Amino acid sequence: MDASTAVENVYRSDWGRIVATLIGMLGDFDLAEEYAQEAFAAALDQWPSSGVPDSPRAWIVQTARHKAIDRLRRRTLFAEKIQPQLARDYTGYTPAKEYETIEIPDERLRLIFTCCHPALPPEGQVALTLREICGLTTEEIARAFLVSPATLAQRIVRAKAIIRDKAIPYQVPASQELPARLGAVLLVVYLIFNEGFSAERQAPNSAVRRSVWADFCSACSRNPR
Repeated sequence: MDASTAVENVYRSDWGRIVATLIGMLGDFDLAEEYAQEAFAAALDQWPSSGVPDSPRAWIVQTARHKAIDRLRRRTLFAEKIQPQLARDYTGYTPAKEYETIEIPDERLRLIFTCCHPALPPEGQVALTLREICGLTTEEIARAFLVSPATLAQRIVRAKAIIRDKAIPYQVPASQELPARLGAVLLVVYLIFNEGFSAERQAPNSAVRRSVWADFCSACSRNPR
């Protein structure tokens, strides 16, 4: 397998897991996405010469984490907010050479409950879930829902702002809260599948729409478990 194919495969299969892990480390959706994207770019640059690592997903997380440390340590924000989280004893993280063979924790369950928090409007829940869990671009999601990219981007921005302003915790609800919270998650998954089915009926000959919704449904069929 060549390096570019390996990078594409990791992105399609593990974007949500990688972003979920980085959000747990950094406590910020935008920073997690930014450093994940930079790590994927680094993979495209380095893997052709160095070879595909034994654990590509772990390599991406480790690289993103290093980029976050290198950049944020030069800012006041690093000392005040980020450093304590990065410096904690994070289970599963070890120096680079050892880390490549260790399985990273799967934090997508925490992420999907955060994306589907009832404080967010339903359209914001769906948009944020598809962006963060499924890894689809704003343009792809907007095209699938037949709205403009600007409209879709605003839904995501507003959803992130609500999470930040209301200090919504990045965690799986306690057992006594699950019955009240699970409905929102299942509704979002249902809407994704339903929209995918509708898109196929409305545009059966559109290869782009079939591809986009195949990614949506594939990712959602993995994550609810």
